[in-house]
Amino acid sequence: MAELNYKHLRYFWTVARVGTIAEAGRVLDLAPHSISAQLATFEAALGVSLFRRVGRRLVLTDAGTRILGHAEQIFALGDQILDVVRDDTLRRSLPFRIGFPDSMPKSVVHRLLEPALHVERPGRLVCREAPLAELLAELAVHRLDLVIADRPIPADVSVRGYNTLLGESTLTVFAAPALAAGLRADFPAALDGAPFLLPGEDVAHRSALQQWFEHRHIQPSIVAEFDDSALMKAFAQGGAGAFAAPTMVADHICRQYGLEAVGEISEVLTQIYAITTERRLSHPAMQAIRERAGSLPAKIG
Repeated sequence: MAELNYKHLRYFWTVARVGTIAEAGRVLDLAPHSISAQLATFEAALGVSLFRRVGRRLVLTDAGTRILGHAEQIFALGDQILDVVRDDTLRRSLPFRIGFPDSMPKSVVHRLLEPALHVERPGRLVCREAPLAELLAELAVHRLDLVIADRPIPADVSVRGYNTLLGESTLTVFAAPALAAGLRADFPAALDGAPFLLPGEDVAHRSALQQWFEHRHIQPSIVAEFDDSALMKAFAQGGAGAFAAPTMVADHICRQYGLEAVGEISEVLTQIYAITTERRLSHPAMQAIRERAGSLPAKIG
């Protein structure tokens, strides 16, 4: 009678959650061929096929789906055991690991995370910046406690988690003082033909912003596109063009970069989500982040 190899079960569980052996190898810090060999050994021991290949992804078989459900229960019980042996003081002193996509404005992330430093026994705050797909894979295997993103878990990502809307904000257009003076009087029509800096394709509000331009029959002159919001603000500070950012950090942008608010785009909203593997945001740091999100201004005035 075959004995269950829990290491093999962990490999199977990770592959099932992230969808590919290559991604599982990155998460587990193992070579993909090693994981493939271990999965083959696990399937041979069980006498069933756990996956079938669809394109580049692995999809669970019926047997794999049933086994995954039990694996989820096993590892959930393991997490509960860890909670039992840790008293509350120790639990709160452990590192609190937060991930955020590189498309998120750093000013928004800072404003949200800063209160987490001041909760009682907050532990060490560990921040991880990466593409959203990578962060969700790390969240799935509990290498992160929380992901803050400008969108919920994408429908095509096979990660089980909970999306909590922390807040939403309109957009405001900012520019260096000399450029802002010429745009403010006839906003938003003055944006037609004006130099403009566009956020990268991974920024959630980009498509809505472009649709707003089209609906208003406004065609700004796109000077450049930026994945890094801080770099975009630096170019705007030098007078390269105007740009749009969440109104909730308008005061910080104006103060930090010497820029001025040109006008508000109330029809376009940017949203902020907390993504966790737990339904409740019970950690004190999570509560502090949620309270800060609720206190940030969503619109001008």
